[in-house]
Amino acid sequence: MGINRDTDYAVRALLCMAKLSAKTGASIIPVKTIVKREKLPRVFLRRLLQELARKKILKSQKGKGGGFSFRKPPETISIDEVMTLFQGPMDLTNCVLGGKACPRRSYCKLRRRLKAMSENIRQELREITIAGLV
Repeated sequence: MGINRDTDYAVRALLCMAKLSAKTGASIIPVKTIVKREKLPRVFLRRLLQELARKKILKSQKGKGGGFSFRKPPETISIDEVMTLFQGPMDLTNCVLGGKACPRRSYCKLRRRLKAMSENIRQELREITIAGLV
């Protein structure tokens, strides 16, 4: 399992917002600014930013001079949080056979090792914050 397009775009947008906030002191970043800087599709980006607002990571400001601002400080927004929101938790143990759960799931030794690896990866992703990548 890697990082999907939603997660990639959301992280890029959050990084863009954090950089602009730090550089200019602006708290509200217009969507068009993020679209222009990151070359992301506007409609797609708005959907992602609205989801981040619903989850109380961002705040939405409507009207003239509107855009999005951070509700949570960038220092507290982890890559794991964003990834889990848009694609579910990192899990290397997603074994399936024809859409049904693997019958070996309860005693598979490889699954136990992969589960431990998944948790280690998630811990690393929890330690990477938006602010830490700026």
